[in-house]
Amino acid sequence: MKKPKVLAFVMAGGEGSRLSPLTLERSKPSVPFGARYRIVDFVLSNLVNSGIHSIYLLVQYKSQSLIEHVRKAWVLPPMLPEYFVTVVPPQMRFGQEWFQGTADAIYQNIDLIRQHAPQMVLVFGADHIYRMDVQQMIDFHLENKAAATVAALPVPLKDASAFGVIDADVEGRIRGFLEKPSQPPAMPDRPTHAYASMGNYLFNTEVLLEALEKSRAEGGTDFGKHVLPDLMQGGKLFAYNFAKNSVPGVRPYEEKAYWRDVGTLDAYFEAHTDVLGLEPRFDVFNARWPMFSSSYQGPAARFAKADLENSMISAGCLIDGAKIKNSVLRREVVVEPGVEIEDCIIMDYSIIKRGAKLKRVIVDRYNVIGENERIGYDLEQDRKRYHVTESGIVVLAKGERYGSLRGSFEGED
Repeated sequence: MKKPKVLAFVMAGGEGSRLSPLTLERSKPSVPFGARYRIVDFVLSNLVNSGIHSIYLLVQYKSQSLIEHVRKAWVLPPMLPEYFVTVVPPQMRFGQEWFQGTADAIYQNIDLIRQHAPQMVLVFGADHIYRMDVQQMIDFHLENKAAATVAALPVPLKDASAFGVIDADVEGRIRGFLEKPSQPPAMPDRPTHAYASMGNYLFNTEVLLEALEKSRAEGGTDFGKHVLPDLMQGGKLFAYNFAKNSVPGVRPYEEKAYWRDVGTLDAYFEAHTDVLGLEPRFDVFNARWPMFSSSYQGPAARFAKADLENSMISAGCLIDGAKIKNSVLRREVVVEPGVEIEDCIIMDYSIIKRGAKLKRVIVDRYNVIGENERIGYDLEQDRKRYHVTESGIVVLAKGERYGSLRGSFEGED
């Protein structure tokens, strides 16, 4: 059977206030993750690996960093007109307004849907760490003759009150949506779990266009609150069980149906621990389902002398006589002699000076940590200078660019 023509919209405008200070100068999808990625790379990689190559990235808040990243990292073959990742800021076609919600963002770009005339439209978020074969969701949608399908993540009942919950029957037909309910309804075939909405939607194009026009006329701006509840009435709105999604190359030790919303600093920090170790919960290396990002042209990492344990060290780093444990160092980080780094995320182009000690610290880009500094050992003192989360993680905002101290190859934000 010929595959349907699919157009994808990725909602990448999130302000990410709960990730501040990492989002002081960039949007949430643009926040670096792991040793070489941005958060947005995961949804884009999933789409491209799934054979979906017509992608509009809708941006809004503090978007320049994300625009630059997409320009460098996401150039699809230009000779194929249906292969593109294009950034779209608010067009303000219907007034002097930015996007007022997810549905409003798509409505403001409704001409793009009509221009491409796809059979189906995907609307995916850009804020999560996961792997997904989107084609399997499309197959489920077609098999059930659905008008719209919502990706649903099974979560334990005790945790479900933190999510938007879907009430669905055994076939996946959606009966209701509940926002952070105190008593979430259980999955019909798994009474210990409930369906949490992942914020990823698939629509038949005609259904979407009609629903957007109706929602606009009634003042609706959001898919979860306004558009999707209206679509339940016809019995053609379905939940796709993400736990049944099978991605090639996933190893037996990985967490099945791994999906994390890294919307808080603590969740962001914990997700980094999930990619470390010989048997990580989420192994970023998968040759059959790669995660793509920018093609960095700098040198390999160099180690004059180092004591390393359970850590990721990215390209261009220079480590000289340091102890590094349970940490992620992104590219072109300099670590001088006598430094101790434990349970940390050190972002690109930072310098950790001689004798400094860091524990449970997130250091954003372009920081210089002075000689013999101690961060993460006295939280009361740290709170006077830095942001400290509820769990005690110290976060340093992005520093000033230091020009040619290392001769950065990219010098990006």
